[in-house]
Order: sequence, then C-alpha cells, then structure tokens
Amino acid sequence: MDELTKTIATRGDLAHLALFLWASGASGLLVYALRELARANQRFEDFVKEIAALNQLFKRKD
Repeated sequence: MDELTKTIATRGDLAHLALFLWASGASGLLVYALRELARANQRFEDFVKEIAALNQLFKRKD
C-alpha cells in the first residue's frame, strides 16, 4: 500500500506541475495578445487622428 500511495502522490505532483505550466503559458500568451492589441489600437488611433488633421487641412482651403 505504501508504494501505491507514493505513486499516486508522485503522479499528482506531476499533474499539478503540468497544470501550472499550462496555466502559466496560457496567461503569458494572454498578456502578449492584450499588449499587441493595445499597440494596434494606439496605431489605429494615431491613424484616425492623422486623417482628421488632413480633413481639417483640406476644409480650410475651400
């Protein structure tokens, strides 16, 4: 019975380690994706501001 308990405990630790690594990897990918999304949003906002500035420039010439 002692060997069975050791085997279950060992496998349980490996399962917890695997779960921790999976969760860490998923969290890391989420942080990376959110960071890239924020950067893309900033670039789009800069683009829209430039278009608005061009529209103002062309309106003044009319």
